[in-house]
Amino acid sequence: MNCLNALWNDEAGFIVSAELVLVATVAVLGLVVGLSEMAVSVNTELNDVSNAIGALNQSYAYCGFASYDCGKFKSYFGGSSYRDRIDDGDNNASCDIVCGGGTGGESSGGHGHK
Repeated sequence: MNCLNALWNDEAGFIVSAELVLVATVAVLGLVVGLSEMAVSVNTELNDVSNAIGALNQSYAYCGFASYDCGKFKSYFGGSSYRDRIDDGDNNASCDIVCGGGTGGESSGGHGHK
């Protein structure tokens, strides 16, 4: 307990308040810039993922069949199809969340997608 009190009362090497404020200010500014750049990077990558998903062609078609016996249907299965058309969500040409309107560069979706 005496050792703990001695360490608590020891002021040798104590950081002066002005130095502590300066170091804390620089650290906070560095964190703000770093977190801002990380948010831009995450949004850019999520935009790339959305472009990849939007580029998938989800069209399909399959044929139906019918089976007759003595002029009557034994079984019948109708075919179906779906054609995936391009809409607003496919291949986003700009990353409005990141850069605010497509000013060029990587963050504006510049991978040659149209």
